[in-house]
Amino acid sequence: MSLASILPGTLDMLVLKAVSLGREHGYGVLNRIQRASSDVLVVEQGALYPALARLEAQGLIEAEWGISENNRRAKFYQLSRDGRARLKADIQDWRRFSAALDQVLATPSLGAMA
Repeated sequence: MSLASILPGTLDMLVLKAVSLGREHGYGVLNRIQRASSDVLVVEQGALYPALARLEAQGLIEAEWGISENNRRAKFYQLSRDGRARLKADIQDWRRFSAALDQVLATPSLGAMA
């Protein structure tokens, strides 16, 4: 499933969650999301890097340059204190939204109500 078809704001929450698991470079964040979703969610680099820049500008993640496992220069991200608070709030909101959506989907069809 492409993240383009998922609700706006969901990518930021997923990136915050992936970064919360430990310091990681951008490509590693992509892989964490994909692996954690059993390859259902595939984040395109063209969506990820603007999200990382946005989250960094908002002070939700912090970045520093380092060397990747491929011996390449890469920017490594970690969650800030504000990022941890935002992730916690986003997860609570998502769970409320998801429960409400499940409730709506479990409602019998109109044909079954008649």
